[in-house]
Amino acid sequence: MSPSGGPKDQRPNCFKCKHLSITWERQRGYACRAMGFKSRQIPWLVVLRESGTPCLMFSPKPAPPRRA
Repeated sequence: MSPSGGPKDQRPNCFKCKHLSITWERQRGYACRAMGFKSRQIPWLVVLRESGTPCLMFSPKPAPPRRA
């Protein structure tokens, strides 16, 4: 359980999302390509703070190809 009382699974792991992008901008190091914004904070926090709901755009990255 998270401190707010809800399950921890409500927050997506942006580092496992195909929409996360890391920028070279010092002031805005993270970007969400699906929602079209850059931020200093990890995108799921921004989405939760601004909308009050967890991110609904999460899409897992494809698995890397297996080497033979």
